[in-house]
Amino acid sequence: MMSKKGAEQPIAEVGLPPSVANVFAARNIRTAKDVLLSTEFDLMELSGLGLDQIRSAVLRISEELSPPCQTGLSLWEKRLQQEQWHLPTRLKGLDFALCGGIPFGVITEVVGPAGIGKTQFCLKLALLAALPLSHGGLDGQVIYVDVEFKFNTKRLIEIGTKSFPDIFNGKEMEQEITRRILILRPSCLSEFTESLERINTLMLQHRVKLLVIDSMTALVSGENEQGTARKSPLSWHISFLKSAAEASRVPILVTNQVRSQSPNEVVQYNFEAGMRQEHLWGSPDFNSCLVAALGVQWSHAVTIRLIFEVISGQRFMKVAKSPMSPPVAFPFRVISSGISLLDDCGRELVGKQIHTISCQEPDKKRKEECLGPPDLSSFLNFLSSNMFGWELHHL
Repeated sequence: MMSKKGAEQPIAEVGLPPSVANVFAARNIRTAKDVLLSTEFDLMELSGLGLDQIRSAVLRISEELSPPCQTGLSLWEKRLQQEQWHLPTRLKGLDFALCGGIPFGVITEVVGPAGIGKTQFCLKLALLAALPLSHGGLDGQVIYVDVEFKFNTKRLIEIGTKSFPDIFNGKEMEQEITRRILILRPSCLSEFTESLERINTLMLQHRVKLLVIDSMTALVSGENEQGTARKSPLSWHISFLKSAAEASRVPILVTNQVRSQSPNEVVQYNFEAGMRQEHLWGSPDFNSCLVAALGVQWSHAVTIRLIFEVISGQRFMKVAKSPMSPPVAFPFRVISSGISLLDDCGRELVGKQIHTISCQEPDKKRKEECLGPPDLSSFLNFLSSNMFGWELHHL
C-alpha cells in the first residue's frame, strides 16, 4: 500500500528517463498516483508512448514507492533487537529458570496464602518496570489494579531506596517513579469490567511495561461461594486479558489466593485425588489441603504459575507451571529491599509436590528449640528431605 506522501510524489523525483518524464509532465501527469491509478492503455492514449515504455515507467514508479522485500528471518532479527522479551525480577535463580524473567505477552500468576509476600513481589516488579533503562529497568509506565488496597507508596520507595541507593537519593527520582505508576481501585467485578477497555487503550497507546492485578480473587469473592463455581464469572475476563497481553506485548502479573479443598469437591487433576485423601484422613491440619482459587479454567489461562508457600516456618517460591522451566523451588525471605532468595540454585520438584500449597508454621516444640533462624544449609536439607520423602502433614 502506498503512503499518502508516496502517492503524491512528483514524477520528476522517481527516476524516470527525461524523455518519458517530460511527456508525462506535458500531459499533466504529475504524480505517482496519476500513473498508478490509470491503466496502461489510458496512459498510452494520453501520452502517445509505446506499451513497453509505459510498462517500464509503471515498474520504475512501483519499485520506487514500494517498501523493499524482507525475509521472515530479517523481520525476526529486527524484532529481537527492538523488543524486550522479559521483565527481569533481579532474583538470579528465578530469572535463570524463566529464561530472563517474567515473559512479555502472557499472564503470570502468583499464588499463596495471605501475608506471604505476593504484594511485595508485585511492588518490586512495578518498580523495575518503571526504573530507567540506565539502571536496568524498562523505563515504562505501570498499571496497578489495587483491588485489596495494599499498594503502599511508602513501601515502594523503601524498596527502591534499599535496592538502588545510588539513584534514590532525593525526591526527584521518587516522584518520577511514582508518577509512572497508575493506580486503579475497582470495588467489584463490574467496575473492573468497565475499566478493562481503558486499560487496553492505555496498554496500546502508552509505554506501559507492566499490568498488575492484586488480586484477581478479591474481584470475584462475592460472586460465588465455592471455588468450582468461580470460573464462570471470569470467562470473558480471561479471554480479554490473554488477548490484551498478546496484542500489546505487555507482561500481566496477577495474584491469586488459596482456599481449602472440601472433602466432596471433584478433583481437577489425577494427582489431587491421592493428595487430598492423604491430607484429609492422615492429618487434622486444615492448612495441609490448600489449593489455588479461581478454578481450573483460570489455571489453564495462565502461562506461568508461581506458588508462594510456608513449610515449617520457611517461605518457598515454586515455579509450578512454566513452558520454559522444570518445576523448581527456591527458599526466600522478605526484607527491606523486597524479595530475596536464600539459594539461587533451587531444588527441582516432582509429582504432587509441584502443586501442593502449604502454610505450616513450626510447631511449638520446634520454636522452643530454635535459638535463632536455621542456617541456609539446614533449610536446604529440610527442603530436600520433606519434598522428596515425607508427606507435608508429618511436619
